[in-house]
Amino acid sequence: MSTEHATTSAGTTLVIGATGTTGGRTAAQLIAAGHRVKAASRRGTPVPGAEPVRFDWYDPATHATALDGADRLYLVPPVGDPDPAAVMLPFLRQARAAGVRRAVLLSSSAIPEGGPVVGVVHQALPGLFDEWAVLRPSWFMQNFTGSHAHADSIRESGTILTAAGNGRVGFVDADDIAAVAVRALTDDRAPNTDLILTGPEALTYDDIATVMTEVGGRPVAHRRLSYDQLCAHLAAQVPPEFAAMLAGMDRAIAQGAEDRVTDAVQRLTGRPPHGFREVAERERAHGR
Repeated sequence: MSTEHATTSAGTTLVIGATGTTGGRTAAQLIAAGHRVKAASRRGTPVPGAEPVRFDWYDPATHATALDGADRLYLVPPVGDPDPAAVMLPFLRQARAAGVRRAVLLSSSAIPEGGPVVGVVHQALPGLFDEWAVLRPSWFMQNFTGSHAHADSIRESGTILTAAGNGRVGFVDADDIAAVAVRALTDDRAPNTDLILTGPEALTYDDIATVMTEVGGRPVAHRRLSYDQLCAHLAAQVPPEFAAMLAGMDRAIAQGAEDRVTDAVQRLTGRPPHGFREVAERERAHGR
């Protein structure tokens, strides 16, 4: 997809998860570019420049009002649900019937089309919409600065706990994910493909700890756990099957599954992706 494709301001985008990490940034960037946005969240939280609407994946009574007047969707799956297709697919069929013509789904680089969790929705999307895209970002750089467990652990004990060993990850800035989402939602031609999104380099968690130490001014260490140790640690916070899936992703990282970088951010936005040190410094300057 060329960055020379025309962008249209027509239509209204329903951003689901509009107060979340990527949804909030996508809504803000759409609004800044002059596009109409319905900002959906469980509480209908106001978002500057957007029409707030209450939306709950598990409350179908909220769906029709959220969809009213929208012709595009930015889809953030329900967090922690091992089978999001059960609630997402009926909603997407309703969206198509209501006049939505383009849908952009947030998935993960670790989940292929037809794979577990949101991979089922990925597989179904082309059959539901003529215009679509699936964003498959690598791990978020904001995991170390926001409200993620890694960020909490850094603040509380100066540690990052993983079972990833020396595995490398092409960590990506959530601002870059949102920038790609905006192009996928508003360019005249939809990508009609999945896009693996990464930052400019693949880093180990030891590399991340070094940068966080230098930027934050206090020691941060990567503490290496076994798969079983990480499962037990995560099971205190999330259901056991979800803990096992997350620990399995770390094990895949250790085996090289995320050791890659792509040019998708550059191709879609016309600029290179942000590096981790730049993002860590920016987030710290903003008090995050």
